[in-house]
Amino acid sequence: MTGQEYINDLCLNAKSSASVISRLKTNEKNRILGRIAEQLRVKAGDIVSENKKDLEEAEKNGVSKAFYDRLLLDSKRIEAMAVSVEEIAMLEDPVGRIEDMKTRPSGIRVGRMRVPLGVIAVIYESRPNVTIDIAALCIKSGNSVILRGGEESIHSNMILGEIVRNVLEDEGYDKNGVILMSNLDRALVPMLLKRDDAIDIVIPRGGEGLVKMVTEESRIPLIKHEKGVCHLFIDQSADESTANSIAVNAKVQRPGVCNAIETLLIHEKYPHIKSLIEGLLENNVEVRGCARTAAINPERIKAADPGDWGMEYLDLIISVKVVSSFDEAIDHIARYNSGHTEAIVTNSYANSERFLKEVDSAAVMVNASTRFHDGGEFGLGAEVGISTQKLHARGVMGIEGLTTLKYIVYGNGEIR
Repeated sequence: MTGQEYINDLCLNAKSSASVISRLKTNEKNRILGRIAEQLRVKAGDIVSENKKDLEEAEKNGVSKAFYDRLLLDSKRIEAMAVSVEEIAMLEDPVGRIEDMKTRPSGIRVGRMRVPLGVIAVIYESRPNVTIDIAALCIKSGNSVILRGGEESIHSNMILGEIVRNVLEDEGYDKNGVILMSNLDRALVPMLLKRDDAIDIVIPRGGEGLVKMVTEESRIPLIKHEKGVCHLFIDQSADESTANSIAVNAKVQRPGVCNAIETLLIHEKYPHIKSLIEGLLENNVEVRGCARTAAINPERIKAADPGDWGMEYLDLIISVKVVSSFDEAIDHIARYNSGHTEAIVTNSYANSERFLKEVDSAAVMVNASTRFHDGGEFGLGAEVGISTQKLHARGVMGIEGLTTLKYIVYGNGEIR
């Protein structure tokens, strides 16, 4: 089979399945999701075994600790996946919901009905749990999906995809509602991205290079899930313990994820700058700082270069800048952020309100870690990703983000 024939088959199967998936009743969707959660637990040992193959290959390639962490599936993470699927099943089904119904002077009643997008293609890297999250969200939102994971997680993705497809088939539905690309020849991706006749939306979820490639190659509308250059600003009025705990959590808890902070901005009048920096150093964070930051501990703090300010490290590395004013912090964020997540620690109500209104990102937080920008934490069960663009969906994207609206009209013989 040629590459073009392979893509043709994928698209044909996904498109034919979309009409079946879109008609599933809520109880049918929830039963499928319950079975997926059950099978994740039953097959946890097999999943760990397949994941071990990916981890061994990653070790041979000398990947970073953060990359290894993104790839890892253990019993705790498999259970978390199962719980996430169950949470999605418990969410209200948006499909078929009618909104904004109004009676017009003509007598017609006009409203909007929420409907699935259709066929979704998701191209992603590293984290195999994404396979389950996206499959579950697409099933609940009535969409069929083509998943193209990365080579680094192929064994993990294949067994997870097999679990979902087997459940669909066992329940009497078309297993092609969820298709996982097993052929990872990179030449196939541009072919897939030209299929606007079969695919309704493409979601690239990964590094800057992946998103750039998909953007340049695609004829299909995109919802971009780009890099997370997230900032934390410590205002001069911030409480010391709050600032320290949020900074450490936002950088250290899982440094390899997109909602971890990459840049720390500190007001020059904040009185506890040294303890803030020392807290990061004590947690093995490499600090790259401006001249004023480096002077705090010249032996352990590296001088930041201009490229550091827009860098997504995805590791225990952070750039730190001492700013002279609130306005300088806002300007710095506006220049270097990626539109993902920004946070402020402050005891000033006026500054918190200014920050919320003036910072232009998908999520803006006051006195909370950026790590909360997550589907589970926001009550969505999971997310397809975090959209950094402004059209259709922005920020953490769950089942409602995977639907659109169509107008519906009820009449009683009215004519114009």
